[in-house]
Amino acid sequence: MLIPFFYQLRDGGMKTSITELLMLLEVMEKGLAGQSVDDFYYLSRACLVKDESQLDRFDRIFAAYFRGVEDSLSDLIQDVPEDWLRRQAELLLSEEERAEIEAMGGFEELMQALRERLDEQEERHEGGSRWIGTAGTSPFGAYGYNPEGVRIGQTGSRNRRAVKVWDRREYRNLDDSIELGTRNIKIALRRLRKFAREGAADQLDLQDTIDKTARNAGMLDIRMVPERHNAVKVLLCLDIGGSMDDHVRVCEELFSAASSEFKHLEYLYFHNFIYESMWRDNRRRHSERMSIFDITHKYGADYKLIFVGDATMSPYEIAYAGGSVEHWNDEPGAVWIKRLLNTYSKAIWLNPEPRQRWDYTPSTKMTREIMGNRMYPLTVAGLDDGIKALH
Repeated sequence: MLIPFFYQLRDGGMKTSITELLMLLEVMEKGLAGQSVDDFYYLSRACLVKDESQLDRFDRIFAAYFRGVEDSLSDLIQDVPEDWLRRQAELLLSEEERAEIEAMGGFEELMQALRERLDEQEERHEGGSRWIGTAGTSPFGAYGYNPEGVRIGQTGSRNRRAVKVWDRREYRNLDDSIELGTRNIKIALRRLRKFAREGAADQLDLQDTIDKTARNAGMLDIRMVPERHNAVKVLLCLDIGGSMDDHVRVCEELFSAASSEFKHLEYLYFHNFIYESMWRDNRRRHSERMSIFDITHKYGADYKLIFVGDATMSPYEIAYAGGSVEHWNDEPGAVWIKRLLNTYSKAIWLNPEPRQRWDYTPSTKMTREIMGNRMYPLTVAGLDDGIKALH
């Protein structure tokens, strides 16, 4: 049973190796899998998933592979733990639904009926009100209705009456193909960490204190160190307004996550493309601007430069003087962004538009070429690739 499951994980894009499969087999031989599908799910997930960005993918493959559980119940569900199902009922049912179950004979009668039907049923059944199967009004199975049901093998809830959801996906927001949320962004940004101890020594160094005390014949010798901080410096340049209004939410989430991850974070705004200046406050962008030359002088070459924008505009805004839609630029935008790239060798462009649209937008292709193909989509996988390029 596990070999086809292993190959289905690999076919689905998981990076699971033979080593992880052998580890799962070993812990199963030691009886750690328990007696339930849930126990096996959590155990196999711990053994077979290397990257938390693939948790949702694993959940979908697991659910698809074991969704046919009703076709082979004799092989997969010989012993349903009654205490486990009872705990699920206490968690998932309202007071009204519990009273309804008691009126129909109580939870013990429900479990006893399930055990009897598991022993008696020999084939798949669809419809009806007795056997474990699909549709119908049986208390056990999928895609039917019963006020005291045990759902087995169904995708999602329909009537919200099931005592147990066998294939619930808890990590559906963790997928490397979906748009970022603040939590996902933080996970990706943590790869761009370089810790250093700076400032006053106000943190207890427990290991060194123990070592020095032991070497000092037991006389206490307290050792202090500065607090550890992420020493990476980031210059974040965000496109604002126009077509970027559609991506405000994800940009806010990126900014929020970056603010919490980096002690040395500087941010600036631009509209459509880079010209002779940018600004920090959108309410004062016409009166308080910072020239590109001031930016490169103030923020050293050790900063990592990150542009965020959809790069969707007229090609004239990039390639020609006077191309800006807001003011007269004496030099093309391409000249100004190259000045930044000459200062900051570690630079990427994050694009909230789907990658498949890039080739159909001339300005996006031009921007990508100027960036030396260092343009990445705003997904977990795209941000992960971008972080690697910044190292």
